[in-house]
Amino acid sequence: MPTGVQFRGTLAPNQTQRWFTYNWSAVQHVLWEVVPDTARPGAAEVSWSVGIERADPAHVTYWITINNLTNASVQFEARYAIVA
Repeated sequence: MPTGVQFRGTLAPNQTQRWFTYNWSAVQHVLWEVVPDTARPGAAEVSWSVGIERADPAHVTYWITINNLTNASVQFEARYAIVA
């Protein structure tokens, strides 16, 4: 199963931001996960949602919205896994 980090970023306290990543094969099944690089034990630091746009018959664009749930800056990685 191919996996990797598509991008890294930083969110300000309580910030929500949306990114996109394009030209993915429409026949692949891709899972997304956002993992904080900043250790803060005790509570969730980020949440995320993924939207999908059909760019053309063969490709999709993923729209990833990431929310910082803390009152401090958070660095993160947006990871993917192609499962089919």
